[in-house]
Amino acid sequence: MARSRYQGSRAARLRRRQLQIIALIATQAGAAAALAWWLSANVLGNPNPVFAPTAAVGTIAAAIGQRTRRTLELLIGVALGIVIGDILIYLVGAGTWQTGFIVGAAIFIALVFAGRGGTVVSHVGGTAVLIATLSSSQRDLELPRIVDASVGSLVGMVVVALLLPLNPHWILNRAAEPVFELFVGQLRNLASALAKGDPDRARAVQDRLRAMGPDRERLREALSGAEEVVRISPARWHRRQEYERYAVGVKHMNRMIDTCTDLARRSATLLEYGEPVPRELSAAVGELADAVEQLRRESRRQRPHGETRKGALAAASTAGRARQHPLRPFGEAVLTQIRAAASDLVRATGVRPAEANRLVRREVLRAVHADRSPDVDPSQDDDVSSPDEGSYQDDDSSPGSTREDDSYRDPAEESDSPPGSARGG
Repeated sequence: MARSRYQGSRAARLRRRQLQIIALIATQAGAAAALAWWLSANVLGNPNPVFAPTAAVGTIAAAIGQRTRRTLELLIGVALGIVIGDILIYLVGAGTWQTGFIVGAAIFIALVFAGRGGTVVSHVGGTAVLIATLSSSQRDLELPRIVDASVGSLVGMVVVALLLPLNPHWILNRAAEPVFELFVGQLRNLASALAKGDPDRARAVQDRLRAMGPDRERLREALSGAEEVVRISPARWHRRQEYERYAVGVKHMNRMIDTCTDLARRSATLLEYGEPVPRELSAAVGELADAVEQLRRESRRQRPHGETRKGALAAASTAGRARQHPLRPFGEAVLTQIRAAASDLVRATGVRPAEANRLVRREVLRAVHADRSPDVDPSQDDDVSSPDEGSYQDDDSSPGSTREDDSYRDPAEESDSPPGSARGG
């Protein structure tokens, strides 16, 4: 009952935050439209200031994170539509069939240049329609159209950047909440599957983590939006460092989700072949879930990530204690993935990859040797070394790069063949 009330309260907070963002965007659109109309009518003397507020609203309504690009596309589309429309009217004249021909030709040319539909193509077509239908009754449409589009776009950007800028933390929290919630829930399900020996549940976790693509894409778009806000809005420049920390965390969280998807697959195979499952493995996965939940709380409240880091290292230590029991090939594979996930999570707290790997390795070795003589130096014991988390190290200079675990291969490879073939039964 208490958990249900907590989830309901969290959902209400998320919905309230969404409504705040929606209300601010609506206010931005209304303010931009009114200001653009006033400038066009009273400053520029346009008796029919339609295009300026339209362009302003188009800039505001563009997806957060794409407003600068959409503004440029709008201006390019208007200019291209005017050029194409004027040339074709000069060649074929005005009329019913000419209007259809001019618009069709303008869209064709725009698609050839743009490569796909979008803001450029829509404004090329819209401008060509105006030129083709109004050129016979109104002269000199070109300059007012360009001026209005420029004024409207500029007003939209001024409202977004100076008058009513969004809070980037709101944007990120809104997009990150479903990712955190689903990821934590699936890690808990995987821990339960390991504890209860349920391979079907582990496979379901794998499938659900793979299906997180849309939520992760929305988070990526939110990051782009937050970056745009802290880049163009002077009122939000002080949040640049906060955004950069969040971006690093999201990058490594995404890698952790990929790692845990593979962890779920290997866990299912481990259970299907009936290998022994030390309780430390399920406990470590549960501790990873707790650490991710802690990261969510710290990120939402803009707190340091010290507790998250401790939780991730505690999970690595618990996984290391599984080595005090006999592990067969798939058990070793699961342990390796837990170590990699812990390293990803430590990196998400801002620790550099090499240091994160060192911290995780140290915790595992300490756990393995916890019951041994204190005279033993863990770093000299090659028997307990597992694949180096360094195989998962990413190059900070190329954040888009993908990683491959070249130092480790599943003992039964991707076919999930019986582990006995790897160790002689």
